[in-house]
Amino acid sequence: MKIQFYLRFHTQFGQSLSVSGNTEELGNDDPAMSLPMTYLNNEFWFVTLDIKKKELREPIRYNYILKNEEGQLVQEWSNDRTVTVPHKHTGELVLIDTWNHAGEYENVFFSSPFKQVLLKGEQTKQAVPKDKDYTHVFRVKAPLLRKHEIICLTGSAERLGQWSEEHTVLMGREEDWWCAKLDLSGENFPLAYKYGLYNTREKTFVQYENGNNRLLNSEAADKKVTLLHDGFVHLPNDTWKGSGVAIPVFSLRSKNSFGVGEFADIKLLVDWSVITGLKLIQLLPVNDTSSNFTWMDSYPYSAISAFALHPIYINLAKVAGKDQAALVNRYKTVQKELNALPAVDYEQVMNNKTEALQKLYEVMGADCLASEGFADFFANNKHWLEPYAAFSYLRDRYKTSAFETWATHSTYKKSDVSKLCSPKSPSYKQTGYYFFVQYQLHLQLKDAVDYAHKKGIVLKGDIPIGISRNSCDAWQAPEMYNMQWQAGAPPDDFAVAGQNWGFPTYNWAKMQEDGFSWWKQRFSQMSEYFDAFRIDHILGFFRIWSIPLHAVQGIMGRFVPCLPVHINEFGENGIWFDYQRYCRPFISDAVLTEIFGDDASAIKEQFLVENNFGGYDLQENFETQKQIEKHFEGLESDEQNDKRRLGLYDLVSNVLLFEEEGTQGQEFHFRISMERTSSFRYLDGGLQEKLKALCINYFFRRQDDFWFREAMQKLPKLKASTNMLVCGEDLGMVPHCVPEVMQQLGILSLEIQRMPKDPQKEFFHPNDAPYLSVITPSTHDMSTVRGWWEENRTRTRQFYNHVMGQWGEPPVYCESWINRAIIMQHLYSPAMWSIFQLQDLLGMSDTLRREKPQEERINDPANPKHYWQYRMHIPLEDLINESDFNEELRGYVENSGRDN
Repeated sequence: MKIQFYLRFHTQFGQSLSVSGNTEELGNDDPAMSLPMTYLNNEFWFVTLDIKKKELREPIRYNYILKNEEGQLVQEWSNDRTVTVPHKHTGELVLIDTWNHAGEYENVFFSSPFKQVLLKGEQTKQAVPKDKDYTHVFRVKAPLLRKHEIICLTGSAERLGQWSEEHTVLMGREEDWWCAKLDLSGENFPLAYKYGLYNTREKTFVQYENGNNRLLNSEAADKKVTLLHDGFVHLPNDTWKGSGVAIPVFSLRSKNSFGVGEFADIKLLVDWSVITGLKLIQLLPVNDTSSNFTWMDSYPYSAISAFALHPIYINLAKVAGKDQAALVNRYKTVQKELNALPAVDYEQVMNNKTEALQKLYEVMGADCLASEGFADFFANNKHWLEPYAAFSYLRDRYKTSAFETWATHSTYKKSDVSKLCSPKSPSYKQTGYYFFVQYQLHLQLKDAVDYAHKKGIVLKGDIPIGISRNSCDAWQAPEMYNMQWQAGAPPDDFAVAGQNWGFPTYNWAKMQEDGFSWWKQRFSQMSEYFDAFRIDHILGFFRIWSIPLHAVQGIMGRFVPCLPVHINEFGENGIWFDYQRYCRPFISDAVLTEIFGDDASAIKEQFLVENNFGGYDLQENFETQKQIEKHFEGLESDEQNDKRRLGLYDLVSNVLLFEEEGTQGQEFHFRISMERTSSFRYLDGGLQEKLKALCINYFFRRQDDFWFREAMQKLPKLKASTNMLVCGEDLGMVPHCVPEVMQQLGILSLEIQRMPKDPQKEFFHPNDAPYLSVITPSTHDMSTVRGWWEENRTRTRQFYNHVMGQWGEPPVYCESWINRAIIMQHLYSPAMWSIFQLQDLLGMSDTLRREKPQEERINDPANPKHYWQYRMHIPLEDLINESDFNEELRGYVENSGRDN
């Protein structure tokens, strides 16, 4: 049988197309082996394939691949076109397809949250019309149909009703496609046609799709069938809007929790969301961070496993059940005490829960691990569960998660892990404990997820950009990470010295060797619990802010990968290259007085040595920030020592350039915020301007195409591996190529009112949000609306006058009407999702808001040792009963069109 592939696609010079599929002729789904197509005209590319009918016993699944001039392969979105033999006598099959661009709005509505929850069951059932000897098959998608609406087909053919609205062809559903199988024998070609909307309850034609008529040239002929995949019906595609609430699990409060939010508490939040008309619950990462067993483990982005769930979120009573209720009842008093605290006492909660879980394991573990349910869980998660259990056992044994210091097993070996996790091993009692706890956590989170879905609520998770340096993942596959770097972020208004997260960066080249299998496993496991996810710091997929191990502050980092400046470029730009002046810390008497004041002499005596250039160098023992940090760790923390430590950090970072290692002084990177250093200020004006021009070129021009290619090597493959809705946290120093990549891939952006991406604007207005975006007035890394209102009087006045349109001086405090007005701005935004921190929603009420807004903040990015312990101040049970507030909020949601 002959199959002809026609793809409607307008290419540019240097581009080519191919077709890939699950047969040998189409390359067995290997893009590199796909079947090349031939340019036909400005509208079509085509290729003909001869195939034996017996090879079509199984459906052919196929899609198209675009090859750019640089050799980059771009695969179209989705993989749901299938071909079978229409009739026994079919000898020729003509496939006429439309390229499915990943950035098309409609594709979002075929992702998990919409297919499985939000739009599930809304499509009206209708049988597929099928003529006996059909010659043409029409397929098209239309996700946003109301109840009783279906797709119909009409056109300039007798079988299509001759454009009569009373005689349209009513199409039926085949999976995601609206379909009609029609006999167009004897009709005149080419014929024009259009799709439209039809109301089955009223039995009336509603409207035609937008745009020009579609044209069909493939005539009916003996033994020939034409199959059209027409993409999407041209109807409004930005009408669906939803709203949600964001809060970490640990911040939830119920009357039955144990001093911290638990997975079981999500159900109560679901109930409240249903009452108020919200559709989505956004959570922070829920992975295990148990590294030090102190409050420092409260940081949810420093997981010891990218897969394991955190034991702190377990509900002891649900584990115990009725049979072991007496065992956990012993903890009722301490549970009550911890639950009455205004914030999370991380250490006390963990100590008590761990103790109780170990007792429950003693009496329940054997039966649990022998159960059929656990066997299924173990089989699906063995690839991470065994290494995690072994890692946790060894961490406990050696009292540290720093695996390189362990006396045994410091290097991961799969065979050793299998032995440690074998039921026959003496260590199985300990490793089995971690199997038991993870299984119980899985059951409780899955129960909450299923409950949410039944109530029509979707859950959005969070994927951190990094993993802990002392994690199971780093132990298991250290080659996947650049252990010599620390990930972080450059300076911004929230952290003037930058951020140092301490994570190793990803070795993307190594990860790409096996097709990003670790990431795919991560997404697969996450999709068990979440419908959507936020990619923390999506900019890290373009380039990651990388800080050397000898540095403490993020300001000492640079972007990796990054195209350096060659030494010859300085001369070409009229700059005499001076290694000492540009690459070594610039330390003079004036600089010392500026930083240390009267303490300058003591600093010179203890930490510095004179050099041959009229200034000073740091002594050998204090040349790096890490050396300085270590020195001050042994001293009492007081105002003078803190000032000295930070001042010495400033001296180390008072450079203009970083040398690229291994280039023998030939390639360099500009230090971020170079123009703000005293080293820069002490240069003459002409040299400043020349350096500044080269610096701007380095950061904002030369890297863009390079970073675009970097992202396109990773993100398309990763996004294609999951059907979760993908949202990117694209904040900070955003390269010009980032919006283009996200739009191409249909990744939702994040828009924040007080963090405009346009440097010419002080505030971002919610009315300007793109449709494929999430808009919010604040995030967990920021103060809440009320807290921000009190931080900077000048900015507050600007916002009050120019964004809110109010005259005069703003109120000193963020009154409830102001909070409400800001929420309303976001609800009426054109963005697909408006998501609010719970604190900001409660800020609309004079009676429900917390007394002190400063206590509402979840994280301070400028403080690397921040204690993540915020908890909502009222129990969810009481919030559910606040009928006046809940009805008011629901009214706002419904009136803004976000109730759907």
